[in-house]
Amino acid sequence: MTDGVVVPPAPPEGNVTADEIVLPPAPPGTSVTDGVVVPPAGRPPVRVVLADDQPLIRAALRMVITDAPDLELVGEAGTGSDAVRLAEGLRPDVVVMDIRMPGMDGIEATRLITAGPSGAQVVVLTTFDDDDYVYGALRAGASGFLVKDMALDDILGAIRVVAAGDALIAPSVTRRLIEEFAVRPEPAPAPAPRKLEGITGREQEVLTLVARGLSNTEIAAELVISVATVKAYVTRLLTKLDARDRVQLVIIAYDAGLASGSR
Repeated sequence: MTDGVVVPPAPPEGNVTADEIVLPPAPPGTSVTDGVVVPPAGRPPVRVVLADDQPLIRAALRMVITDAPDLELVGEAGTGSDAVRLAEGLRPDVVVMDIRMPGMDGIEATRLITAGPSGAQVVVLTTFDDDDYVYGALRAGASGFLVKDMALDDILGAIRVVAAGDALIAPSVTRRLIEEFAVRPEPAPAPAPRKLEGITGREQEVLTLVARGLSNTEIAAELVISVATVKAYVTRLLTKLDARDRVQLVIIAYDAGLASGSR
């Protein structure tokens, strides 16, 4: 323990060993052997920091992360400020962040981490139904939103998705989150809607559907195009709008007046 921050000992040199557990579908570039996600030879595991003030939550996540051969737990924190220090010092790939913590909360910690030099992605863990802070976390730069009652294996899958550069919001909160975010009143007079330059009419259609919370498959059905074509449009939108991930596309669509109930 260093200044109240729990840092697990460095793993031994060589391959990471783990008990065999059944995990979600393997992300691109990995394989599944006997139900275990196995990283390709030479690829380092995803480095993870846990930030949660509840020891039981950290213990449960620690157990499944350390058992996954493609993930590596490099640090734990019980406060937002400790999470920021760990992100700066350990340069993890993903920080799993609780929103409500003593002192600096998860929103401010997320903002500092995503704006800092670590390059870490943040996955927020929340009890959505009674957690009003999730909207602030959207703008703070979080790439994932999960509810704490999700299966632990699903949380592992989300860590992998976010580490790969994508965004993920728990299916149980996606549409509700976006709908409530879109109609949420501004605390001050709103600026004029953002103008979206350089995107085509079809790309704007796709962006609007992303903002409504539709998956790539649902967008494909809505527009009568292939899923691969939808993925290509989303990739172009990320590049043209300088968005980090799908969550930022939702915010951009909202600011541009494309989301339902937006200004």
